Amino acid sequence: MRIGIMGLGRIGAFHAETLGGLDAVESLVVTDPYADTSALAARLGATVADSPEAVLAAGVDGVVIAAATDAHPGLIQAAVRAGVPVFCEKPVAGTMKEGVEVRQAVKDSGVPIQIGYNRRFDTGFAAARAAVASGELGPLHTVRSTTLDPAPPPPAYIAASGGIFRDCSVHDFDIIRWVTGHEVTEVYVRGSNRGASYIAEAGDADTTAAVLTLDDGTLALVSNSRHNARGYDVRMELHGFQDSIAVGLEDKLPLRSVEPGATFPAGVPHDFFMDRFAAAYRAELTAFTEVVAGQRPSPCTVEDALEAGWIAEACTLSLRERRAVTLEEVRHG
Repeated sequence: MRIGIMGLGRIGAFHAETLGGLDAVESLVVTDPYADTSALAARLGATVADSPEAVLAAGVDGVVIAAATDAHPGLIQAAVRAGVPVFCEKPVAGTMKEGVEVRQAVKDSGVPIQIGYNRRFDTGFAAARAAVASGELGPLHTVRSTTLDPAPPPPAYIAASGGIFRDCSVHDFDIIRWVTGHEVTEVYVRGSNRGASYIAEAGDADTTAAVLTLDDGTLALVSNSRHNARGYDVRMELHGFQDSIAVGLEDKLPLRSVEPGATFPAGVPHDFFMDRFAAAYRAELTAFTEVVAGQRPSPCTVEDALEAGWIAEACTLSLRERRAVTLEEVRHG
């Protein structure tokens, strides 16, 4: 099949390399008005188009959108109008209002749209979901989800990110929903700024702790930080009344044990999300080729992405007003 890629920044270029190595992908058509596409295109044998419209007119079977967030709504809708299946990196849009508008615009199109939440394709998280679904843990009472970045993004990125909950924690929110099969009903958040001053100047927190209440009463504790000197740390614990399991408890875990004689973890710590989730990204894009081929439905829909977005909205409000916030309040407030 022939796949178009719109946006060749860090993640777009990474996706292009991944797609170029998939057996199902015969050729690529790429575009990015802000990047030099020549070297990448030459290496992958890709055709360079001068605009998204030219990509859609090039006979592509599907498109991958990895452009800036504010371009997502327009590019998604343009692809849907052309009848071309879409993979779009999260979020659907820069605001929930825009995201809801996109959902409304595409809901009856019949064109599949997959939103990029890569943790759904990680083998550890998939095994955790299967364990919950099988009942082997018993009813859950506690979930812990962690995302710690090794260093903060640059100031320009932070200023345009929408805040730590919309940019970083949203991955935790999505995977909690996906693994547990339950929805979040209420959040309570605290945050701090003890690192890069430009994060506080942007009105954001660099370290946060959130307590999420799920619809069955399970408590989910979400810990995030822009500062984790030892590496990129993504983990999940699920504690039930019959058993407890962990995702990410492996030799590249960026933690150092101080227990006498302990040798775990012994590997070189993960240092970036592309290292930690390289296999998951490949599985995610392989899934998209199956969506394009009509072999499976979208594994992460616009509706899924909006649900994670509503949790991020509630957490943002909770941090600002230092109080518990229900999901019902942000949906209809």
